[in-house]
Amino acid sequence: MQVYLVGGAVRDHLLGHPYHEKDYVVVGATPEQLLAEGYQPVGKDFPVFLHPKTKEEYALARTERKSGVGYHGFQFFTDTSVKLEDDLIRRDLTINAMAMDDHGQVYDPYGGQQDLQHKVLRHVSEAFTEDPLRVLRVARFAARYATYGFTVAEETLQLMRKIAQSGELSALTPERVWKETSRALMEDHADVYFQILKDCDALEVLFPEINALFGVPQRPEYHPEIDCGIHTLMALKQACLANYALEVRFAVLVHDLGKALTPVEELPRHIMHEERGIPPVTQICDRLKVPTALKNLALIVCKEHLKCHQVKNLKPGTLWRLLQRLDVLRRPEKVEAFIQACECDAKGRLGLEQRPYPQAQYMLDAMQIVRNIRAQDLPEHVSGPEIGEMLIQYRIDALAKFKEKHIN
Repeated sequence: MQVYLVGGAVRDHLLGHPYHEKDYVVVGATPEQLLAEGYQPVGKDFPVFLHPKTKEEYALARTERKSGVGYHGFQFFTDTSVKLEDDLIRRDLTINAMAMDDHGQVYDPYGGQQDLQHKVLRHVSEAFTEDPLRVLRVARFAARYATYGFTVAEETLQLMRKIAQSGELSALTPERVWKETSRALMEDHADVYFQILKDCDALEVLFPEINALFGVPQRPEYHPEIDCGIHTLMALKQACLANYALEVRFAVLVHDLGKALTPVEELPRHIMHEERGIPPVTQICDRLKVPTALKNLALIVCKEHLKCHQVKNLKPGTLWRLLQRLDVLRRPEKVEAFIQACECDAKGRLGLEQRPYPQAQYMLDAMQIVRNIRAQDLPEHVSGPEIGEMLIQYRIDALAKFKEKHIN
């Protein structure tokens, strides 16, 4: 029985990239042997065991054969005759098809170290096309390792395009698509994930609402980059640079979906694109089963982001109602997330990435002003329904004084 560290841990060890999870492959063993040594079985489709002490995963070396549609459509074969090379060849990328023994010796039958050196994401074999999930995984790896300058090999991109055009992507469950996408959104270069999906025709299949933005023009005086799709990825890049939370990144990704629905005769203007964006944002959230909190923020950013850009020109009552819709009194963190997404929209424009966004501080100050006014600040004789009405008036009056101070 031989045990090897495999996959991502070997890749990241050689790359000098931080990693936490370790996976092992066991060659020349049977399930009975591992059970006798105290390993706990956890695999449903093929024998995977947890180490009795470390709880790390140990899988028996296996081969696989395509037997159905999608990423579950495989039959697995494990036996003491399965060699390490047989197990590694079924993996997606060469940089993931390396193994290391407990002496630190690397086994690299498919050129993973060379591709690491040349910073290339390349498939191991033609069997790559049998698993549609690999399209998303490669795009996510491209986003993760863009920092190091990695690119997807052209021949691998062609295979990804073949998968996208085959219809197999429809076999992916919404939960799996969202899992891969949410992980990709938290990478430092999340924009690369969506660009790679577009390059291999998968964006049109999995995210048609986002794909529809590419090629749609905007007014160059506001958007020097012109293209709505390019702007969306530039705004997402700003969210990554600022290390914002997942909910902010997702809201930025979908904030302009309404622009794809602008009538051609109105282009390059996008009147009412905020309202037009509500149905496609709702559609993408419902289809992918996006968590409710993320959906709610995405919808309000879509609908209200122009008001944040114009906040200094809003009437005090209008600003109060905006803050109310953002649930300012109960969830100030939602207001902050909204502001962050709007700032990414403002800075996700060609040549304007570094421009100041004073609207952010203005909104934050306004939020604090209304939150500081409470029932105990009202005259003692006020009671019943009058309390709520007077609180609103006090807050609007305070916002009026705040605005006057900024004007002067």
